[in-house]
Amino acid sequence: MSNILDDVAFLIKDKSGNEISGKDLMINATRKEFEGDFTLLVFPLIRYFKRSPEDTAALIGDYLVSENKLVKSYNVIKGFLNLEMEESFWNQGLESIHQDPKFGRAESKNQKVLVEYSSPNTNKPLHLGHIRNILLGWSVSSILEAAGYEVVRTQVINDRGIAVCKSMLAWQKFGQGETPESSGIKGDHLVGKYYVEFDQKFREEYLKWQESEKALAVFQQAEGDDKEAFFSKFKNDYFNQYSAIGAEAREMLLKWEAGDSETVELWKKMNGWVYAGFELTYKNMGVHFDCNYYESETFKLGKNIVEEGLAKDKFYQEQDNSIWADLTDAKMDKKILLRSDGTALYITQDLGTAELRFGDHQATKMVYVVGDEQDYHFKVLFELLKRLERPYAEGLYHLSYGMVDLPSGRMKSREGKVVDADDLMEEVFEVARNSAVQRAEEMEREMVATEAELRRISMAALKFFIIKVHPQKRMVFNPEESLDMQGQTGPYVQNAFVRIQSIFRKMNIQPDQIEDYGTININNFEKDLISSLFEFPDVIEQAAIEYQPSSLANYCYDLAKKLHKFYAEVKINSEEDEDLRNFRLKLIGNVAKVLKEGMGLLGIEMVDKM
Repeated sequence: MSNILDDVAFLIKDKSGNEISGKDLMINATRKEFEGDFTLLVFPLIRYFKRSPEDTAALIGDYLVSENKLVKSYNVIKGFLNLEMEESFWNQGLESIHQDPKFGRAESKNQKVLVEYSSPNTNKPLHLGHIRNILLGWSVSSILEAAGYEVVRTQVINDRGIAVCKSMLAWQKFGQGETPESSGIKGDHLVGKYYVEFDQKFREEYLKWQESEKALAVFQQAEGDDKEAFFSKFKNDYFNQYSAIGAEAREMLLKWEAGDSETVELWKKMNGWVYAGFELTYKNMGVHFDCNYYESETFKLGKNIVEEGLAKDKFYQEQDNSIWADLTDAKMDKKILLRSDGTALYITQDLGTAELRFGDHQATKMVYVVGDEQDYHFKVLFELLKRLERPYAEGLYHLSYGMVDLPSGRMKSREGKVVDADDLMEEVFEVARNSAVQRAEEMEREMVATEAELRRISMAALKFFIIKVHPQKRMVFNPEESLDMQGQTGPYVQNAFVRIQSIFRKMNIQPDQIEDYGTININNFEKDLISSLFEFPDVIEQAAIEYQPSSLANYCYDLAKKLHKFYAEVKINSEEDEDLRNFRLKLIGNVAKVLKEGMGLLGIEMVDKM
């Protein structure tokens, strides 16, 4: 296709003197209701030829038919140039795909992109929201690599702050020395257990306090609320002003920031349990990171950056010594950057993290994969870095995504609010295994898939179902629906690959062993499949530009759907014409190659049997 577009670009230069790239021209598969194989959009080109859209299309069509041996004929519909291709075009195109082991992957762009995802807290295990975060981050990273970027995968671990101290304090007060080894509980789940216990003790304390005379006096000073509404909103103020257990947690945070040895040792021990738990979850998800950053190491650098901004009059200081940024001229509010006691906030840490990562990697772009509840936070962060005149400020991007919900009552939660990632993955696996057992019983035969294959199928179901949805859309994850072999699911795409592998096993041949054949008269089913294969590099490139893995997921599904239709409509194994049989084997072999590559970029492994 590039050969044809280059010819059009040459004609434009010859007639107008303007140089454009063939990559800038818009060409797509012709719509089913019109004759032709590909349609060139002519309207943007009329300025080069000073003619009407119809005359411009006819001029280009005449030139291509005359000068390019791959173009057979054309027709013009209101400024759209529909091209019909010679049989050799399809044969040569398929052969070029077959001969290219890196088909779909672009040459190096000599640009580095850092992608941050996961960003867990060390006070609890990874949850359902993290799954969407991680799958988006991993697939975007892989797509960027395929598009020619050098990619650094990283996570910022939120290993400090009041939430972490809550877990530490609860374990210290109520844990009686419990460890992952002594309890048999995965380390991140054990620490999460004590985070929940702190919350329970705090709520008990708060409910009791609400009956006290001091609470009644505080309520009576308020205006406009009934008692229940007031105390619902007052909870955070109570934690910071009156709570005994809250005071202990805040004191622990101050001790940690001061480097108190006993507090730091406890922090290291419990974080170690969490990291071991995280690593097991990441392994089961099939993801990893090139480097980690820790907020415990970046918050001090963030403090220095804030002090620098204060010295340069970018920020200002209140009488209580807290430091702020006035962003009202950028249609944001005033933002606190350091508390009056000198302790850091999340924004402080993020300033330090951005500075440290740029120093380490000199990345052209830095992509933050973080939920949409943090949209405002990142607007503030990026604005602060621009005002601080950081060289990397223009290359920052927030890949925002919506929440993931579950069908009501479908799964339990450890905390009553959020489903753990480990529990969800195991739940999907159990659904996959039960479904496979049921199908085997209905067909009165032994189950074909091994447990390892069922694991890959269940992870394909989970990953594809989440990735196929545009990140900005809130979604509902349904385990049963994600495993539907007839729906827009990962297993449906895997089944297309399995079907192709089955054909080659029956033929006792490998894709690279297919014998040569002459020029084949291509039918519409075959054209449709080859056209889809041609699109693969552009799909990857566009997905990289837009940080949009759902477009690649939907491409894989559409290609699988066309393969299933092709399989139902034409003969392959039983085709008597040897040349035609070999052509079709080569065609489906390359469909399998592209499906495996495309799904691989989404973090999904194929299976040979289902």
